Amino acid sequence: MSEGSVLVAMSGGVDSSVAACLLREEGYDVLGSHLQLVHTGGVDHGCCGPSAERDARAVAETAGFPFEVVDMSEVFEERIVGDYVGEHTSGRTPNPCVRCNERIKFGAFLERAEERGFDFVATGHYVRTERGSDGAWRLRRGLDRTKDQSYVLAGLTQGQLRRSLFPVGGQAKAETRAHAERLGLPVAGKPDSQDLCFAPSGDAGAFVEGRAPDLVREGEVVDQSGRVIGAHEGVHRFTIGQRRGLGVSTPERSYVLDVDAANNRVVVGPADLLARRGLQATGMNWIPNVPDGPFEAEVRIRYRGPAADAVVEPLAGGRARIEFRVPQHAVSPGQAVVVYAGDEVVGGGTIDRPIR
Repeated sequence: MSEGSVLVAMSGGVDSSVAACLLREEGYDVLGSHLQLVHTGGVDHGCCGPSAERDARAVAETAGFPFEVVDMSEVFEERIVGDYVGEHTSGRTPNPCVRCNERIKFGAFLERAEERGFDFVATGHYVRTERGSDGAWRLRRGLDRTKDQSYVLAGLTQGQLRRSLFPVGGQAKAETRAHAERLGLPVAGKPDSQDLCFAPSGDAGAFVEGRAPDLVREGEVVDQSGRVIGAHEGVHRFTIGQRRGLGVSTPERSYVLDVDAANNRVVVGPADLLARRGLQATGMNWIPNVPDGPFEAEVRIRYRGPAADAVVEPLAGGRARIEFRVPQHAVSPGQAVVVYAGDEVVGGGTIDRPIR
């Protein structure tokens, strides 16, 4: 008997490939769906391009389930690329993977699945979900902490979690590759992709310049006292905490302390001046419910960064105030902030500004 129908987002990598095959083995009616998010002009790049599509198709043929290619480039351009360029224009550092999961894979893709009558969507993300005794869904870190992707999925709502399956989240990456070998999948040894899918050159700054050429204009690089010590060619090429490519010579190692887009200015200084005692966040999505007051939690402000102990205070309008027990470095506006209680994701939002 079928466990239900599921539309699986297949990038052509080993994780989503094994996810689809495991669901097939469990008795689900699977349709593999390769999302064409950008047009690469026939050039392979990460999870995009002709070889990614061929690999995904080959896996479906090997496992014996149907396969499709879906052009989502228009909605991707609208919901992800436009946002990415706009954030850089404002001197912020966005995380496009977070936005893609919120707005494409569990947004437009899930909407498409519902319109076609599928019970679920599935991906190869390393996270786990479970339904509590109160009926609310929980999002938990992947069992393999080295591959945990809960940071980029903290924006998922109860409705999205209810319709989503993550077959590899409860296993180690080595086990995923072992399944691929067992199943004879052609992607068993394929390396993980780390590239930004819509910037084939690997140069995100050049990509932004191509979309917003007005950003390429000379401005000042100043030290913490406001003294001009150099020049730059666009604030979009800088992010808080950056050390390389500053274009200035200083007696001690310098880092970007602030990106002032309004005044086209970059502030640099020593590492100890990067420490911030907290942050203000916007767009908070609370899983499974909105906390009723301040609480102790662990907070991550970078995808692969460590969790920091903090006091989190929910505020009106989807905002939050977060104060770290120990000041944290490189709190970058535009990046995601994710709140944890043990291995459970309590909620997540976007860093609006640091608290000094």
